[in-house]
Amino acid sequence: MPKPRVLVIHGAGMNMRGKAQIDVFGPMKLPEYDRLIRQYGSELGIAVQIFHSNVEGAVINRLYAAHDAGVDAAIINPAGYTTGYPALTAAIAQVRFPTIELHISNPARRGRVSEIATACRGVVTGFGIFGYAIALRGIREVLAK
Repeated sequence: MPKPRVLVIHGAGMNMRGKAQIDVFGPMKLPEYDRLIRQYGSELGIAVQIFHSNVEGAVINRLYAAHDAGVDAAIINPAGYTTGYPALTAAIAQVRFPTIELHISNPARRGRVSEIATACRGVVTGFGIFGYAIALRGIREVLAK
C-alpha cells in the first residue's frame, strides 16, 4: 500500500511565527515547523507536502490542485484565515479528502471562534507543534478504515 499523501497548509501570517507574538505562539520559526512536521510524517509513514501562502486565492487553488492530484487528506493552520474567508471555507467543503484544522495555541482562549472549522473533519488546538503529530496520527487512522 502506498504512503498516504497529506497536504499541510500554513495560512496567512504563519511566516511571522517566531518573529511576532512569541508570547502566544512561541519562538519557533516556520522552517522549524516544517522540519518537525516532515519528521512526524516520516515516523508515521505519511508523505507530507507543505504549502504556505498569505494569499487566500493561492490556498484555494492549492486545495483544488490537491483534490485533482488525489491527495488523501489535508491539515490547515488557517492562522489569519480563521474568520472572514467564506471562499476558503467553501473550498475545504468541496474537496474530496478530509481536512483537519490545526492551531498551535487555543484560539478560543483569545475569544476567537473559527469559521473554517465548520468545513473540517476535526480540529486540533493548543498542543503546540505536537498538534501536527496528533493530526497526522488521526488522519492515518481515518484513512485506514
